[in-house]
Amino acid sequence: MSRIIMRFTGVGGQGVLLAGEIFAAAKIKQGGYGVKTATYTSQVRGGPTVVDIQLSDEPILYPYANDGEVDLMLSVAQVSYDQFKKGVKDGGDIIVDPNLVTPSEEDKKRWRIYEIPVITIAKEEVGNVITQSVVALGAANTFTRAIDDDLLIETMLSKVPPKVHEANLKAYELGKKYALEALEKGPMK
Repeated sequence: MSRIIMRFTGVGGQGVLLAGEIFAAAKIKQGGYGVKTATYTSQVRGGPTVVDIQLSDEPILYPYANDGEVDLMLSVAQVSYDQFKKGVKDGGDIIVDPNLVTPSEEDKKRWRIYEIPVITIAKEEVGNVITQSVVALGAANTFTRAIDDDLLIETMLSKVPPKVHEANLKAYELGKKYALEALEKGPMK
């Protein structure tokens, strides 16, 4: 891997920032370079948010992703999906929560779009909606294979309180499981 750029989009309050912090910290622990940049509107909750994550073996000279540079985007909000999808390179991967994001037919031709119900998994299978960022983390790493799973899990556990370790471990494994199923099924047609 020379450089991987990921983008997580949602709305304020959904917790997409945490996944970016974990990826960047894990890459640095691995001996590489990791940068997370976040952009949000002035609305504290409910406004579009985007987190760009760059992971590289070489120094990162510019922390923001340019349009057409993002390898993988994960989106859990239509407003953010619509606003930030142009950053994904043609033929790149996009993971959407099908309960919250509906890609256009044009989008399905331009990108490989996969459905993973991130919020539902966190709410119903893990039992804690706050774990959605860790479900997203497991799914995104399964798609990109950016960081060794054990290192990413160790980094994630260092960033969440011990009382939620078990729930977050479950969230990571579910994110991974659903990502493998989505890859097997293939992109939306």
